[in-house]
Amino acid sequence: MSDLDRNYTSPFGRAAGRADAATVDAGLRTYMLRIYNYMSIGLAITGLAALGVYMAAVTTDPAGDAVRVGKIFLTPFGYAMFVSPLKWLFILAPLGMVFAISAGINRMQPATAQMMFWVFSALMGVSLSSIFLVYTHTSIVRVFFITAATFGALSLYGYTTKRDMTGMGSFLFMGLIGIIIASLVNIFLASSMLQFVVSVVGVLVFAGLTAWDTQRLKNDYIYGYASQGGDVAERAAISGALSLYLNFINLFTLLLQLLGQRD
Repeated sequence: MSDLDRNYTSPFGRAAGRADAATVDAGLRTYMLRIYNYMSIGLAITGLAALGVYMAAVTTDPAGDAVRVGKIFLTPFGYAMFVSPLKWLFILAPLGMVFAISAGINRMQPATAQMMFWVFSALMGVSLSSIFLVYTHTSIVRVFFITAATFGALSLYGYTTKRDMTGMGSFLFMGLIGIIIASLVNIFLASSMLQFVVSVVGVLVFAGLTAWDTQRLKNDYIYGYASQGGDVAERAAISGALSLYLNFINLFTLLLQLLGQRD
């Protein structure tokens, strides 16, 4: 943050400039901490929602209304969530909601934006609950901690590096579009090799996006929100938490496809 002295001038001279830089630096740390806190709470809500749905969906008692699917027995709730056409509603609902939040967050009150983020996190948990049916619980936990360590290292790099990563944004966005198209095509091809390639490339893309988004959020505060504060900065913090949250979730699911042990 020593470069702040060059970007903030004061009629009282260099000493005042240093004081301004220190104020912005302290505000930046508070702002980034708020982003990470929002993201962490969102991830906790997602995890609890996913685990809660799984526990309500699976039973060890084959009697009654339980429906056998492969090696497991599903409750009527589980059948509706994982087998019936209703599953598509919960799969697509988070996508629709993230578009709604992104498009309207600048017009929302911070409390409304925050509540929508929590609801989105819960819906994402419902959508991801099926991973407990596919992968062993041990491997899910292991991959989660691998993701957390990887995400933390990449975000720290994005925050501390002096390299300007702005130019990477367009390249990473093109990679993201390519991943989405390849994933849609693979729905029909069902190619394990294409899925492997998508997972590897996806990990690289979201690793880059994690560092890029962190630096972007830092710069947005220094050159914009530091002088505004209030509701503007609060909405920006929620939007930033959403960006990092999505990077984490996508990195986790892609690493799970590569490293997870199937049940």
